[in-house]
Amino acid sequence: MEKIIDLSVPIDINFWEPEKIDRIFINHQKGADILGKSYFYFSSSNLLKKIFHFIFHKKKIISRKDFPNEMGLSNMFYKISTHTGTHIDAPFHYGWNNMNKKPKTIEKLPLELFIGNGVLLDFRSEILIDKKSVIKKLNFHNYEIASGDIVLINTGASKLLGTKEYFLKYKPIQRDVIEFLVKKGIKVIGTDAFSFDPPFVSMIDEYKKSKNKGLLWPAHFYGREFPYIQIERLGNLEEIPLFTGFKFCCFPIKLNGADAAWTRAVAIIK
Repeated sequence: MEKIIDLSVPIDINFWEPEKIDRIFINHQKGADILGKSYFYFSSSNLLKKIFHFIFHKKKIISRKDFPNEMGLSNMFYKISTHTGTHIDAPFHYGWNNMNKKPKTIEKLPLELFIGNGVLLDFRSEILIDKKSVIKKLNFHNYEIASGDIVLINTGASKLLGTKEYFLKYKPIQRDVIEFLVKKGIKVIGTDAFSFDPPFVSMIDEYKKSKNKGLLWPAHFYGREFPYIQIERLGNLEEIPLFTGFKFCCFPIKLNGADAAWTRAVAIIK
């Protein structure tokens, strides 16, 4: 029997986020009143006819008192970034070089990319995540990366989820790791951290000292040269009991023209 492990973090209005999550909640009572008025909104596309119906047929409106337990249907409106919670970055997110065409947005990426053999690299105990350390782990497991694998990198960052430190104290993934994996045929790479690149404050401080533009978002900007797909803000990676041999699945929400989209990522263990 297959076991499904949820690898997504919740989107929670109580979590600390760089961009505050706004939620409007229409409860069941208010929802009942709205449903009662909905006839007039959908009965005609003509505004004058809607107004006429509302004035002269007001008695036809039903309210919460007409519903069982005075409860209709609830509704919620969330205002969040495409990069809130567990999400997938499309190549469009990284930008592009002057002579290149605009890269693909999220809805144009083939769905086949988002399901495949998972490979889990555990870096919770290490300080540096670079090409040398990745090769060392692969050699330890006697494993050769194959085209089509989906590589997941556990940095241990998810334990800080919900706090400001989650965005300030995580291990970045060096650009040479991305280059190594992409040249091996890997198109999708995931991490439990907020970003592949260093925390913004420390990264920008380093840039100010050296004025070296290569220090700014190096892992993301590698995607301008060789497009690949990032999954950021995964969770529960420590619950996967295997190094590889599990199926990973993370279909993105179909947001037309979007730079990223949320996903309910899972590992499937046979």
